[in-house]
Amino acid sequence: MVSVSAIFWEFYKLNKQQYIDHIFTKYSVIIQIYKENQQRQSSDVMLEANLAIYKLFLIKDKKDETRILQKATVLKTEGIKSIKSTLMLGPEGLYRKNIVGKLNAIMLKDKNRIYFQIKTPVGSILIKDEKLKPYSYLNLMYAYSTIFTVISLSFLLILQKLRPLIRLRKKIALFGNGDMKISFKTKNCDEIGLVSNELESAREKIENLLNSRTLFLRNIMHELKTPIAKGTIATQMLDSQKQKDRFTSIFSRLESLVNEFALIEEVTSLDDKSEFMECRLLDIIDGAIDMAMVDEKSVTVEISGDIKLHANYRLYTTAIKNMIDNAMKYSKDAHIKILMINGELSFESKGDRLAHPLQFYIEPFTKENPSKNSFGLGLYLVDSILKAHEQVLAYEYEGDTNRFIFA
Repeated sequence: MVSVSAIFWEFYKLNKQQYIDHIFTKYSVIIQIYKENQQRQSSDVMLEANLAIYKLFLIKDKKDETRILQKATVLKTEGIKSIKSTLMLGPEGLYRKNIVGKLNAIMLKDKNRIYFQIKTPVGSILIKDEKLKPYSYLNLMYAYSTIFTVISLSFLLILQKLRPLIRLRKKIALFGNGDMKISFKTKNCDEIGLVSNELESAREKIENLLNSRTLFLRNIMHELKTPIAKGTIATQMLDSQKQKDRFTSIFSRLESLVNEFALIEEVTSLDDKSEFMECRLLDIIDGAIDMAMVDEKSVTVEISGDIKLHANYRLYTTAIKNMIDNAMKYSKDAHIKILMINGELSFESKGDRLAHPLQFYIEPFTKENPSKNSFGLGLYLVDSILKAHEQVLAYEYEGDTNRFIFA
């Protein structure tokens, strides 16, 4: 619209100037009539008669002339040189002398009328043109209004056609944030409607897969807990203490594995934040120390009691508990230090640098030392919980200190 307006404005100025230049050529007729009248020294009646042939009328009333000259708008001015030949008497007899004079032709506009003023060194006349009219922009304005209206209607129609796309974008954003109940179904048959219906079909398939996965995991974990419980009870009936301890350890590890699977399923299927609340970070760390069942002297906490965060208390506590367990297993002095560095929660412990990049350890069932009593799910769970809280797990090694960071 701005471009069209600018183009029409330039065209309007150009077209107006061309119109003025075109009608200004009539001044040559006026000057010719005026010069002939001056040369023949004809009366004003003859001048008026000659002008009337071309629909030109002399303004004789001085008051009208003064009023018009005061209010009129000057459209164009041009100076013309006039050569007048005169017989002169000299010592050598008669001779012809050419006298160069100057005429000024001025075109004016007043009250929808065109006037020509001819100015000479000895006087001036004002002539009204009954035939010519000032430049009119109505036709150009009509064309501009038509194009402007077409562009405006086209813009509104495009917005109307894009409304389903805007709604679809918002629904996709909700779906990406975990709202599985959103519906993409539409009755429109255009391209956007086809895309929406295909997205609805994909959403239904994803929802069915997630429901099947959740049902499968919950059923299998439920079915596993029953034989584990029976095996634990049956273990107590064994006579050999060695066998009793061995089977107790086996069933305890199986129960821990099932519990970790249940926690993984809960984290990965977390699609809303209804259980998120504002908690003191120090309370979460205290709860994690209690869950880890470690000596309080093994954990040094340098956290202000004023720090709060919006989190799922149970899951975030589990993530910190896993970091404490990890330090107890792999640090050289079985000690961990928890502190804030640049506004980020850090876990420091003495030990060797990780042999692989951090990405290797946050994969499930990966661990550097297979002989350690773990399933390789600790850092994987931590990473999953942090992602649910829109955070990431980072790693640094400085001196002889391993530093894991909740960033």
